[in-house]
Amino acid sequence: MAKKNIGVQGFTLPMPQTILGSRHDGRNNFMALAWVSRVNYNPSLMMISVGKRHFSNVAIKASGEFSVNVPSVDMVEVTDFVGLVSGSKLDKSGLFDVEPGVLENAPVISKCPVAIECKVFDSMELPNDTLFVGEVVATWCDEDVLIDDAPDIKKVNPFTLTMPDNRYWGVGECVGRAWHDGKKLK
Repeated sequence: MAKKNIGVQGFTLPMPQTILGSRHDGRNNFMALAWVSRVNYNPSLMMISVGKRHFSNVAIKASGEFSVNVPSVDMVEVTDFVGLVSGSKLDKSGLFDVEPGVLENAPVISKCPVAIECKVFDSMELPNDTLFVGEVVATWCDEDVLIDDAPDIKKVNPFTLTMPDNRYWGVGECVGRAWHDGKKLK
């Protein structure tokens, strides 16, 4: 089948949909975030990309801390909402109950089955965004989503974002085992 060039807006399919947590001027703030990835094993580092005009960008630069909260599919509407309205125009701190974590400025959303607290390790200014690399200081999981102390994706029930069609998707079936299934090709 022939391939067609659809332009420069390349996106991986899918992207994990999360809720970015930050704290600024004494209040928690939340933003929908799909531009997130694990980028280093040891130390454990997470990368997020946040628009320079976002209130969350200002908050992270001021505190040096953030959280990456993984919502379940029953949180699609509120996750989408926190991506539609800026924290500079609306106080979103009352949307979620938060739990104390290790860091003061990285709110852990109680309803999210997984939450990762990060302290800024490094950052890079890009034309429109700031790339923050955060060192993971704690990963919080609801006990009922764990199997052998690891989050079970079916129990977490996360959702993903696809771009450029801007749609949310639930996670499907397991199709293989990483670092295992390819061994037969050696």
